[in-house]
Amino acid sequence: MKQIQLTQVSKRFGDVEVIPPLDLEIEDGEFVVFVGPSGCGKSTLLRLIAGLEDVTSGAVIINGEDATGIPPARRSLAMVFQSYALYPHMSVRKNIAFPLRMAGLDKAEQNRRVEDAANVLNLTEYLDRRPGQLSGGQRQRVAIGRAIVREPTAFLFDEPLSNLDAALRVGMRLEISELHKRLATTMIYVTHDQVEAMTMADKIVVLQLGVIEQIGSPLELYRNPQNIFVAGFIGSPRMNLLEGSEAAAHNAHTIGIRPEHISISTDKGDWEGVVGVTEHLGSDTFFHVSCPAFANPLTVRAGGDVDLSYGTKIFLTPDKAHLHRFDDKGLRLT
Repeated sequence: MKQIQLTQVSKRFGDVEVIPPLDLEIEDGEFVVFVGPSGCGKSTLLRLIAGLEDVTSGAVIINGEDATGIPPARRSLAMVFQSYALYPHMSVRKNIAFPLRMAGLDKAEQNRRVEDAANVLNLTEYLDRRPGQLSGGQRQRVAIGRAIVREPTAFLFDEPLSNLDAALRVGMRLEISELHKRLATTMIYVTHDQVEAMTMADKIVVLQLGVIEQIGSPLELYRNPQNIFVAGFIGSPRMNLLEGSEAAAHNAHTIGIRPEHISISTDKGDWEGVVGVTEHLGSDTFFHVSCPAFANPLTVRAGGDVDLSYGTKIFLTPDKAHLHRFDDKGLRLT
């Protein structure tokens, strides 16, 4: 069932069009991630769905109802922001219960919902503490709990992990994914981090300058990027994009090959190169290789046990089955 639909939705700030007219459908229970670089319009698009920004044109349909003119509080959506926005003088219990008190629910129902949310988020033992006594990850869980108790149609997350350190980001990423499985509620998640998008989403919406470049599952975008922007944005490290005579040999303006689809040899191969900076990550090693055939160094992914010194002459061979071809407009060639 189409739970949220955007029909020719656009947004202008004065004379500046930040979201050209676009269409988007989000299914009931999906985990959808809006991803793209800073300034691509992903947070603005989320705010249009939430009702925190007015659409310039088009319609926002929620559960079959035109919600374009409905205020945020009546859209049955719950939003979790980058900032925790907790009340420091209130306990965790009171912070989570705050929207229920504002809605006028009776005390017994407030307590039931708070206890249920705390149990789901492993916050039960912290209910009587104040936010200042919690870690960053725990505070973000409180903010999520405040959204859960509203029992919304959908959750909207606006870069909720940006304020956390790397280790906490990984932990919270797993917790939010697990939460989605438990609640089976629609979630729309905004991030500039494509690793978050790839690991969390059922469906990814890639945006650039307010335009949807491609929609698909993580593996669809990884395997079949429809243009150079998506090819270069999805995947870590990013895809190698190469122009010149080698691309022309494959009847393309640009060819793309991912670091994991290039093999290394010390005696023969398609492209001769010299090892530059090496990044050892334990299970993987990334080599940055300068090749006379290309203007920019190539990134090559190898096993963690591969050890090549700076300046070593090597040969690279791309896996032809994983070669991506693009025309002079940056569009994928079949």
